[in-house]
Amino acid sequence: MRDRIRPVDLAKSYLLLNHGPVTLVSTAFHGRRNVMAASWAMPLDFDPPKVLAVIDGSTFTRELIEASGEFALNVPFRRIADKVLAAGSVSGRDGDKFAHAGLTTFPAERIGAPLVCDCAAWLECRVIPEAHNQRRYDLFIAEVVAAWADPAVFSENRWHFPDAARKTIHYQAGGAFFETGRHVECGG
Repeated sequence: MRDRIRPVDLAKSYLLLNHGPVTLVSTAFHGRRNVMAASWAMPLDFDPPKVLAVIDGSTFTRELIEASGEFALNVPFRRIADKVLAAGSVSGRDGDKFAHAGLTTFPAERIGAPLVCDCAAWLECRVIPEAHNQRRYDLFIAEVVAAWADPAVFSENRWHFPDAARKTIHYQAGGAFFETGRHVECGG
């Protein structure tokens, strides 16, 4: 898998999230790993690049993030929307959510959390400890330490979706998603 993806300049990694896609948050610690679907992840800063992610305090993913201090944001393709829904519908405490959802992984380069196959982009993140925000708002701030994209859909700092299966998705509610729409160019 690693040979089919390309690095994204860290200063431009915000472009992988600024269109508001659903993410799969993956994490691992001491041989335990988990994945969850999350719609509340967004870019925060450019230099160093930072992201925000809301991770509920009762989740297994949260437990592993707090233990490891890192996580990955994976931006899934539309073609795995059913797997994204499955990853967001059960607890990792009840078994291997990757297997349950039918998700395969490959190793990250800079963190211990796995990266999820069948995604358009990946951001490897290290938590910047902010105990008050984490405890009160379930809000994690993290520095992006590596960013990757599938060049078939993201190159030269632009998204270009060649077909419906390789669009990103946005969660609505009740098991329904929207797919990313058409590119619109404005201005002079």
